[in-house]
Amino acid sequence: MRLWVCIALLSIALCASADRPAPFQAVARAGQFVRDAVGGARDMFRAYKDMREANYKGADKYFHARGNYDAARRGPGGAWAAKVISDARENWQSRVSGRGAEDTRADQEANEWGRRGGDPNRYRPAGLPRKY
Repeated sequence: MRLWVCIALLSIALCASADRPAPFQAVARAGQFVRDAVGGARDMFRAYKDMREANYKGADKYFHARGNYDAARRGPGGAWAAKVISDARENWQSRVSGRGAEDTRADQEANEWGRRGGDPNRYRPAGLPRKY
């Protein structure tokens, strides 16, 4: 009886310390990617909401950079979500808003800057309330 208890305890200890099989690791990584992507989308939405609330002329580049920065800090899923959302927004705006290629190019530069981990305050306009 004691031998079986020892074998059972040893088996549990070995199983607990062993690495997960590859399929389980892949599922765990995919789950983390999805969580990062959802969190990144939330970060992008928060930056958009703050931009609308602030309604401050010339602050859009700051909010673009900040949303991308926050999303990318979550990990690969967040960076992916930030890129997809930013590209879709810029493609839509370039067709609808009529602001032109120069504005789209500047927005994309701010998006990239934020995703690469650059400080969003580089684009912060003077006088923007500290709340943002």
